[in-house]
Amino acid sequence: MGKFVIQGGGKIEGEIDVQGAKNAVLPILAATILNGGKNVIYNCPDLRDVSMTIAVLKNLGCRVKRQNKVLVVESDQISDCKIPEELMRQMRSSIIFLGAIIARCKKAVVSMPGGCEIGNRPIDLHLKALRKLGVDITEAHGYINCSAENLHGDNIQLDFPSVGATENIMLAACMAEGTTVITNAAREPEIVDLEQFLNRQGAKISGGGTDVIRIEGVKKLYGVEHTIIPDRIVSATYLAAAAATGGSVILRNTDASHMGAILAALREMGCRIYTEKARIILTAPAGRLKSIEKITTMPYPGFPTDIQSPFMSLCCIADGTTMFVENIFENRYQHVEELVRMGADIKVDGRVAVIQGVRRLSGARVVAKELRGGAALVVAGLAADGITEIENVKYIDRGYETIEIYLSACGAAIKREE
Repeated sequence: MGKFVIQGGGKIEGEIDVQGAKNAVLPILAATILNGGKNVIYNCPDLRDVSMTIAVLKNLGCRVKRQNKVLVVESDQISDCKIPEELMRQMRSSIIFLGAIIARCKKAVVSMPGGCEIGNRPIDLHLKALRKLGVDITEAHGYINCSAENLHGDNIQLDFPSVGATENIMLAACMAEGTTVITNAAREPEIVDLEQFLNRQGAKISGGGTDVIRIEGVKKLYGVEHTIIPDRIVSATYLAAAAATGGSVILRNTDASHMGAILAALREMGCRIYTEKARIILTAPAGRLKSIEKITTMPYPGFPTDIQSPFMSLCCIADGTTMFVENIFENRYQHVEELVRMGADIKVDGRVAVIQGVRRLSGARVVAKELRGGAALVVAGLAADGITEIENVKYIDRGYETIEIYLSACGAAIKREE
């Protein structure tokens, strides 16, 4: 399955072009099946999850071509409405195809999704919303069977601002009869990117980035070209790597406006940050990082759960005590045991983790158990004394495009071994 070998102690210094956003490209690729035309997607990252999504598209009957960061999807010949269990189990976000397949085919069959085991991520919000749009849903033998001869708009109040549920409603409702209004919708930048892609196709959606999204159903959508937004979580991870090693980094093709809570936390830790159009420049403090009293994960625009793990690695070597409160996923502290193996002082009680910063971490053999926790171990390994070996890098590959190449170009002593 491969591993990373890191010789810690060097500074991350250089410039990095940030990849396209994983959490934006996946629902947009699902949306390509809606129009039955040719779609050209630019700035598409080379990720394991993208490869899995391409496999789903091909299974449905789409023709897909890739050249570097450009993906061409032709969806005029959809031949199936079922996603095989082996594909669903490899990627939880594959549930996002449900709304798109229903809108295009009026029926869909999917198994319960898999993915990183970071806690309970029920899809009941998705199913409840789809039922309000007129979808008949039955669950049996691990499969979800959906049919909808007459999709219709409705008012949908989400119990929680779920990103996936908001996206599935948008995909299903954009070609439904009438108007759909989502209240307590997710506000993430990736939602805005999906809205812009759908509107380019001819959809009538407004309110993306707010907690109320309005969708007026249309009869027909058209193939388009679209450029994926930069990945704010990848941006934050590279900033954390530079901060942890006392270095400096310039990020290109990024968007600071998507990262308010993240940049505020880094500034509080003593980093100097300068932002301009599509660039972020970070310089770590000359001495130790300062601790942050409390970091609480929240839906956007709050502090993102996806960057909690790499920031915990920062706090492990900061001067003082930091409390983390994880409000999104109850099992997102799987990296803690591995950080403790490296010398971190962390105590966990339910959703709360308390970190007493130490001066140095020590290299060790550790295991990535999920995507963002794996990134946290990379950050920790770069800052640690000695050699760190990180196993199970397949999880890191789900969201980071050849992370070892980008970091090596900035002075890191990191290599991949199969």
